[in-house]
Amino acid sequence: MKYIFTNGHILDGTKDMKVLDGHSVLVEDDKITGIVKGNTVPDGFKEINLEGKYLMPGLINMHVHLAGNGKPQKKQRDNEKTVKLLMGTALSRAVTYKVVKDFAKTELMSGVTTIRTVGGLADFDTRVRDDIRNGKAAGPRILAANEGISVPGGHMAGSVAVAANNIDEALVQVDIAKSQNVDLIKLMITGGVLDAKAKGVPGELKMQPEMVKAVCDKAHALGYKVAAHVESPEGVRVALENGVNSIEHGAKPDDEIIHLFKENNAFLCTTLSPALPYALFDRSVSNASEVEQYNGNIVFEGIKECAKAAIANDIPVVLGNDVGCPWITQYDFWRELYYFHKYVGVSNAFALYTATLNSAVMAGIGDDTGSVEAGKCADLIVTKNNPLDDLRALRNVDLVMARGRLYNNPKFKTKNIVTKELDKFCDLC
Repeated sequence: MKYIFTNGHILDGTKDMKVLDGHSVLVEDDKITGIVKGNTVPDGFKEINLEGKYLMPGLINMHVHLAGNGKPQKKQRDNEKTVKLLMGTALSRAVTYKVVKDFAKTELMSGVTTIRTVGGLADFDTRVRDDIRNGKAAGPRILAANEGISVPGGHMAGSVAVAANNIDEALVQVDIAKSQNVDLIKLMITGGVLDAKAKGVPGELKMQPEMVKAVCDKAHALGYKVAAHVESPEGVRVALENGVNSIEHGAKPDDEIIHLFKENNAFLCTTLSPALPYALFDRSVSNASEVEQYNGNIVFEGIKECAKAAIANDIPVVLGNDVGCPWITQYDFWRELYYFHKYVGVSNAFALYTATLNSAVMAGIGDDTGSVEAGKCADLIVTKNNPLDDLRALRNVDLVMARGRLYNNPKFKTKNIVTKELDKFCDLC
């Protein structure tokens, strides 16, 4: 199919992007084939008249757990028990797989055309990835890690991560991931906000440095990058000293940590969304305990400081919203850009660049997607208003194109407690 997007304002996704007017974007099959002056429709092309709307690259969510719905609970669930139930029979696995596949479609309909999954159920993420590639399902491009590697009592052990009792078991899990044809390896090195049982100890080191190094060495030998969940300075140091390629979440850095980032050519995946409700919402809304709110503040401030320091020191930063955590849904990635602007202090243009071209480059797919550029894959979204003026323009997308396939007027249900409370919070910011 051939399309031409006319009469729109183009945002190309580059670092210093400005609105480009008076041009049209040509798409043939799954590729952008040209950006041309004027609005003349060539023979054989179907015109999509944008009528003054804004065309830009599809968003890239770099930290996703596809199995999660983000629904807040009045008390913590036993995730391991829940996963055992969901995966206990052939029927329950089939139903759960369909739910995961539907969540991938929701990501796409919200304007996210690429996701990077960092902890999931069994091999579901690679299966969904392949179903989308083969035209059996609608969804974004997926870079999949499948199950993460944790330790007994570690972060997400038994749910979206396997608990390795020792180094040999951890290395076996790398082999299993390879057999599933994953795109990256995920480690759970520290605990998190909901793991901590006392004030002041979120991000407690759970995985020993020797295991981190052994997994990274093997993963790198197999050609994989390694992403790691870390929420404390100690965890960041252990991760970077032993070969981790991306720090997921982060913590307040010192000079040594900045040096390690640079020495290892590592990047930071900032995730402001999951800690924010625990840190900033009234506990009557968040249902957080006093300990969770206290630790949520520590993690939230640490993630902010890590992002600010990374940007100040030219360390690459990408964005993920840790979808699946309480209060974080599969259609809410736009909020991460908004929080990045508000709490880290970047411009709207830099936030959009971070969530498009820069994420594509850091994910190793910068030659394929991330910008409106001839030769790139046709991963595009359209909004009524200009996100360079207000990133809340991304809340509703009028059109999504993924690999040249068009989805007009994407719609999904968002009228629930999550969106009501978070919309209220964003609108009051």
